[in-house]
Amino acid sequence: MRGLALACHPGPTIAVTAFVTAVAWSAGRNPAGCLLVAATILTGHLSIGWSNDAIDAARDTIVNRQDKPVVRGLVSRRTLAVAAGIMLVVTIPVSLANGVAAGLMHLLFVACAWAYNLGLKSTVISWLPYAVAFGALPSFVTLGTAGTWAPWWATVATALLGVGAHLANVVPDMADDLATGVRGWPQRLGRYARLLAPLPLALATGLLVIAPAGPVGVVGWIALVVVAGLLAVILLWRNAPFLVTIAVAAVSIITLVIRGDALT
Repeated sequence: MRGLALACHPGPTIAVTAFVTAVAWSAGRNPAGCLLVAATILTGHLSIGWSNDAIDAARDTIVNRQDKPVVRGLVSRRTLAVAAGIMLVVTIPVSLANGVAAGLMHLLFVACAWAYNLGLKSTVISWLPYAVAFGALPSFVTLGTAGTWAPWWATVATALLGVGAHLANVVPDMADDLATGVRGWPQRLGRYARLLAPLPLALATGLLVIAPAGPVGVVGWIALVVVAGLLAVILLWRNAPFLVTIAVAAVSIITLVIRGDALT
C-alpha cells in the first residue's frame, strides 16, 4: 500500500485534485458536486500516476531512481499496471456522472496523460498533451456546473498552465531522462527549459487577470506585480531556486480560483 501511495505521484495528484475542486466550488458547484469533481480528478490521476511508473519502471531502474517505489522494491511493476488499469476503468463512470459532455472533457484529460506516458513524452510535441489536457479542465467544470463551455480565456490560460507544468515537472529529472533516451521538448531545450518554464505560467496569470469581464481589481493588480517580480528574480538571478517558478504557478492557480465565478 505504501508503494502504491508513493507511486501515484502524490504531490501532483493532490495538487490537481484540490485545484480543480476549488475552481468548481468558486464556479458555483454545491458540496455534493465538489465531492464528485474531487473523486473524478482523483481516480483519473491515480491511473495516470500508476501507469507512468509502470511504463517507466525499466528506465527508472537503469538510473537507480530511489524516489521511485518500484526501484526501491516497495511495489512491483505488475501491481502498478493492474492498479492503473482498474482505476482507468473506474474513472470512466465517475467522469460521466458529472454529465456526458463534462465527463468526456475529463476523459480527454486522462487520454492525453496516458498518451504522454505511452510515448509522446519522448517527442518534440511532448508539450501538446499537457496543453490539451489542462485546457479541457475549465470546460469539465463549467459543463458539469452550468452546461456551458468555458470562456476562451480560461481554456487558453489553463493550456498555458499545462505547458508550464510540463516544463516544471521535467527540469528536475532532465539528466536522468537524457541518460535513458527520453528527448521530449524540455530535454531538447536543455538549460533554456528552466528559464522558459515561468513564461507560460506568467502569461496564464495575465490572461486570468485581464481577460474576464469587469475591472481588474486590487487582487488582480497584486497578482500581476507579484508575477512580474518573480520573473525579474528568475531573469536576473541565474541560480534562482526552482521554487520561484513554482511560486509563479501558485499565483496563476490562486488567480483562477478567485476568478472562478467568471467561468459560468
